[in-house]
Amino acid sequence: MISIQHEVERQEVMWKPTATLENLRQRANLIAKIRQFFAERDVLEVETPVMSHSTVTDPYVVGIPALFSAMGETQERVLYLQTSPEYAMKRLLAAGSGSIYQINKAFRQGEIGIYHNPEFSILEWYRPGFDHHALMSEMDDLLQLILKTPPAERLSYAELFERQLGFNPHYATPDVLAACAKQQKIVISSPVVERDVWLDLLWTHCIEPVVGQERPIFLYDFPASQAALAKVRDEEPAVASRFEVYFKGIELANGFHELQDAKEQASRFNKDLAYRARHGLAERPIDQRFLAALEYGLPDCSGVALGIDRLMLLALNCERVSEVLSFAFEVA
Repeated sequence: MISIQHEVERQEVMWKPTATLENLRQRANLIAKIRQFFAERDVLEVETPVMSHSTVTDPYVVGIPALFSAMGETQERVLYLQTSPEYAMKRLLAAGSGSIYQINKAFRQGEIGIYHNPEFSILEWYRPGFDHHALMSEMDDLLQLILKTPPAERLSYAELFERQLGFNPHYATPDVLAACAKQQKIVISSPVVERDVWLDLLWTHCIEPVVGQERPIFLYDFPASQAALAKVRDEEPAVASRFEVYFKGIELANGFHELQDAKEQASRFNKDLAYRARHGLAERPIDQRFLAALEYGLPDCSGVALGIDRLMLLALNCERVSEVLSFAFEVA
């Protein structure tokens, strides 16, 4: 039986912020610098809904449902807290917004740990007329401003695999990938046959923890099978015009030279749903409003999503995202 004194002491701990007030002041100052950064570049700050009728189909990203019923309704509707503002921001771009950014809240099911909180802050921006290399340069400027880092290193996905593991990932067979995983002592409990699963295991276990230790690193030209919402270039091998950003082994951002083809995007969504069905995952509604915006016409642009909480963790030399959040999930 818990004593009254013990419960009082526990609640005293539980009500307090997880970040120090000094960290919160520094966080506010850094976010003000980010807003100034975009103001100087004439990038419009926007807001989009946190709750939507649709969510992402990506099998590896799980949205959090939200139940809603209007006054007088007896049936609750299932809506979704957004995993990112991407679809809504692209609708604004299709409507002619020009360059835009926002800092908002996003939500993902099950993601909790040293670098994860189910509710997190995200900085997302889009630049018409930029390819992904131009956007990398702008993001490098932002990192140098906020983190005081030297200019970032840039490597292709293939170059990094060759440097760290000694083979070209675009041509490696599943058997080669499985043998490499075994050599790296990666043990899995179920059989794996898909190349992208092997590539992801090797990435997260052997590459991600060691990259960008001295300065940020931009990794670009991912396999076409990992394009998500990026354009795929018709080369040999075909590669996705996509990049990720790491610093001190922490993933900070994911960016695309954005796909403009509504039919191709719908095909990718349907492939996601087929994968979900094969693996017993819940079906998710495709965002038809987003596809309609693509059909109307998304301008040629690049966009990137950056984790604000992780950026603050690095800027303030903290070890856990809870140290830069007013109230982390455990005490929210």
